Amino acid sequence: MPSRELGGAADRPAIELEGRAYTYGELDHAIEQWNRQQTPDVLVYDASRLEVADALICVCAAARRGVPVVVENPDARTTRTSLPSSAFLLVTTSGSTGRPRPLVRTAASWYDSFPMFTTITGIDPADRVLITGPLHATMHLFGALHALWRGACVTDDPSRATVVHAVPAVLREVVGKAPKLRTAVVAGIALDDGARVAADGVEIIEYYGSAEVSLVAARRVPEPLRLVRDVDAEVRDGLLYVRTPYAVIGAPEWFGVGDIAELGEDRELTVRGRGEFAINVGGTTVVAEDVERILETCHGVAAVAVIGTPHAVFGETVTAAVQLDGAVDIDVVRAQARRVLTKEAMPRRWVPFPVLPRTNSGKVARGRLKDLLT
Repeated sequence: MPSRELGGAADRPAIELEGRAYTYGELDHAIEQWNRQQTPDVLVYDASRLEVADALICVCAAARRGVPVVVENPDARTTRTSLPSSAFLLVTTSGSTGRPRPLVRTAASWYDSFPMFTTITGIDPADRVLITGPLHATMHLFGALHALWRGACVTDDPSRATVVHAVPAVLREVVGKAPKLRTAVVAGIALDDGARVAADGVEIIEYYGSAEVSLVAARRVPEPLRLVRDVDAEVRDGLLYVRTPYAVIGAPEWFGVGDIAELGEDRELTVRGRGEFAINVGGTTVVAEDVERILETCHGVAAVAVIGTPHAVFGETVTAAVQLDGAVDIDVVRAQARRVLTKEAMPRRWVPFPVLPRTNSGKVARGRLKDLLT
């Protein structure tokens, strides 16, 4: 030690999770012991049903031994008939649809990006890094493995955290419980103004990517997003394509991310939303995420999701699924929206939800929502 998996000195804290604590020396021993306990016929590890500390030990043990490891939602498992020889991490992703898809990546596709990610985030061995979601959501597994590689401490205690990995909605809840927080690493969905205000005084690092291509672009808020080192991008017919050494096994050289995007000077990237959720209203393209960002500023809105609904005359119209905070009713929200949205972007249908359906990573499950509304 330090090793590929662990970057901390033996006496430094490595894991403080679920009431259990390991120094880096103890964690290194636990990894070695995990591998010794496996029989030779065990060719794939499975961390899916383990407690977080044990899951991290299992994943690091797999990386050290050079065998694949499964980290999936136990309630949304997939079947794989074969594995490439270079397979390391076996995960599923639901994106915004809530429907699982199997992915396989090499160890290098993540570990090789860690030096660059360190430069972007400034995470150092003195940090305590708070992970705010399950490890089968890849942004949280990525954050935890990077922290261990860097020699920082992975924790579930907000009161001691100096860095947090979170989607914006979770960041709003965490900041009030984390007095020592200096850096928030935000991903999953675009940062909203409410999360920025809630995290006032905390440095926010936002990155954009996907489970298939990992890290694509990043920024220190309020700077613009820019493509990270070693990643190239093209916009074809308005949609983003990425070429990267950090892609999953089997991805094409140029991977279509599926987002509507624009490329500017100095590798600047503007992401407007999912292409599949662009709504064609009488020939005018309405981007669902643009409407959502506006509606989220309306008084009384706790969360909102926008989808397209087929229409015989206009092709599609806008439907808004709204989770209210109890301050006002839907008619008041509709009146506010009418003052700030264009005619095409104004929802024709408003559906209140007690709680919007979400994926395990905290994103609104648009595919599931669309099923509920059609």
